[in-house]
Amino acid sequence: VANTGFLSLCAHGRVTGLAVEAGAAVSHVTSVCGGQTLRKATRCLGVAGDHLSRHLHRLLLQSPTEPSALRALTKKALTQLKEQCCYVSLDYEGDLREKSFQHPARFQTPDGRWITLGKERFCCPEPLFRPELLRLGCPGLHQLAGQSLQTVPEHARRHVLGNIVLSGGSSMFPGFPERMCLELNFLFQGAGVHIEVLANPRRGGAAWAGGSMAASLTSFQHTWMTKGDYQEYGAEYVHMKF
Repeated sequence: VANTGFLSLCAHGRVTGLAVEAGAAVSHVTSVCGGQTLRKATRCLGVAGDHLSRHLHRLLLQSPTEPSALRALTKKALTQLKEQCCYVSLDYEGDLREKSFQHPARFQTPDGRWITLGKERFCCPEPLFRPELLRLGCPGLHQLAGQSLQTVPEHARRHVLGNIVLSGGSSMFPGFPERMCLELNFLFQGAGVHIEVLANPRRGGAAWAGGSMAASLTSFQHTWMTKGDYQEYGAEYVHMKF
């Protein structure tokens, strides 16, 4: 059993850093120092891929060009539509004002009908940075990352700042790494550091890749729950061991 933030860092060859995870059901921010997860520096955001898919559906229904096609969309097709057509804006307010920046995209549904997206393309993932768009009164993912970094001991903070990794399927939107980098540099302006983020092209499954790497380390073997443990103590033993 291991923290997914730590595993995401392992996938990038780090044991110290900040993992910003945006998955299907929930998003997390985790600071790790020397392989140790800092619990007080962990933050959670209740906005992730499933919420964004539903948000996209609502946006499309508000200005439908093909109402029947939209109503017939399956969850799988909606996810494909989101992944193929949506992106994160680097200037959300500006793009909303300037229609010339709202480049349309077309998506063919499995039954052969076409759906056209305009501003929905960048409005869909924006709640990751502005949860208020989903009527949630919590900070955005970049603000949670800033809060997490502020709780890291001062002597280790610069090292953590230099190792910010992104992971999870909802971090795969084009523009997501650039926006996260932009927002974090704004939050830490005046701190004398320029923040970069590490965005591996295969970061969607980073936690799983990191898990396979961590499990092969001899230092990780003390965290195994063996078959013998399970047979002797039962499933409840996981709560005693971890």
